[in-house]
Amino acid sequence: MREKVVDVLVVGGGAAGMAAAASAGAQTLLLECDAEVGGVLNQCIHTGFGLHRYREELTGPEFGHRLLGELERSRAEVISGCTVIDIEHHGPVVHAVGPEGRLRIRPKALVWATGAGERPFGSLMTPGPRPAGIFTAGLAQRFVNIHGFLPGKRALILGSGDIGLIMARRLHLEGMEVAAVVEVQPFPGGLTRNVVQCLEDYNIPLLLCHGITEVHGRDRLTGVTIAQVDKSRLPIAGSERHFAVDTLILSIGLIPENELILPFTPIDPVNRGPRVNSLMQTEVPWLFAAGNNVVIFDLVDTVAAVGEMAGASAALYARGELPQERLTRLVRGENVLHLVPSSLVAESPTVLYLRVSRPINAAMVHVGDVISRKQSVVRPSEMIEIHIPQDALRELVKKDEVHVKVTEG
Repeated sequence: MREKVVDVLVVGGGAAGMAAAASAGAQTLLLECDAEVGGVLNQCIHTGFGLHRYREELTGPEFGHRLLGELERSRAEVISGCTVIDIEHHGPVVHAVGPEGRLRIRPKALVWATGAGERPFGSLMTPGPRPAGIFTAGLAQRFVNIHGFLPGKRALILGSGDIGLIMARRLHLEGMEVAAVVEVQPFPGGLTRNVVQCLEDYNIPLLLCHGITEVHGRDRLTGVTIAQVDKSRLPIAGSERHFAVDTLILSIGLIPENELILPFTPIDPVNRGPRVNSLMQTEVPWLFAAGNNVVIFDLVDTVAAVGEMAGASAALYARGELPQERLTRLVRGENVLHLVPSSLVAESPTVLYLRVSRPINAAMVHVGDVISRKQSVVRPSEMIEIHIPQDALRELVKKDEVHVKVTEG
């Protein structure tokens, strides 16, 4: 068994992990379980990336290539095809298996940037058989964009998350017929720009307040039955419709990947990721977290930004230079669903990321009694970013806790 001692260990080579390792600099090791770094960026060949970070519109692979350049210039070491199998939190000591066998790594700080996995079809407990032809949106995207295979001839898409919307357009352009996108909520789950550019521009129907009640087929999917649902998400009798399709694409949400840190790290029950302060430090001092394993973000630019913060903070911790400041706890208030960070640190650049629980027109976002900001329209599918200036931060950190809420008007 090989043993390595490093200042900062980054687990995960997606956008957050690459940005974290690049900002942490030398004496940093990045582990990626796939054959190459980049994560889901490698299969996202559509544009829409980089507008915030690089001030130009890039495809996913182009964005990943820019990050890879930053990573190479930082002199951080990268080991691909390496999977973490255990973490001893008294130490810490990280055990991994890579191309050269088993590794025992002793970092001074650890950045957890493992991203999120797609929710499987089994979690819906939909009646009917389980034939071939049911794919998660990410898997279908990999089939089409990386391997050049079409998953079928006629598809129905369940869920209106961004990947599902993008795949509706992609399948249509590649010659498949997309019967409809079905969403159980009364509002779309993806960004408004994706609803317009991926569905409306191609006349693909979006059926809100609908869900699948049964799948049909034995060896291969032959069709699905959908129905309108009420406020409790229960099917409304008499509203059933049948679609003859051979492919069902699922875009029903992402689940943060945090299994290995669950035994020793407090988890936010709403975000489903570790609670972090504004330095992206968890309640375990040597553990930092960034990316979609903290909360599901909208934009890869934001994922890279929080990764950069986590890496820089981890490097300071490894050198013993991270300030041990008093924390001010952030509390979810009215209409707030997801909220990151969970606490504020004085004198650190701070951005609040929050997602509302329902659509609101003419909204006001309140951070304690210090910040109030108007938002014309807020939607659960679009994350709100609140930049807290230094003078406001000084006022906020005087309190033990600060309530964050979104109100009408």
